Amino acid sequence: MPFSIGMSELMLIMVLALLLFGPNKLPEFARGIARAINNFKRAAEDVKQELNLDDFDKPRKSPFEEK
Repeated sequence: MPFSIGMSELMLIMVLALLLFGPNKLPEFARGIARAINNFKRAAEDVKQELNLDDFDKPRKSPFEEK
């Protein structure tokens, strides 16, 4: 994987986030990100249901095949 993050890089990112946002704003920021991800998942599921993408998984018969 070209973008794998090790433990040291993850710790550095966490320390930088703590310094930038502070201990009071960091939980708020994390909740906002979680809400955005959940809204995106719901919207994607709604689009999938509206387009009936489940029907595309089923094999279709050719109109030229005999019955």
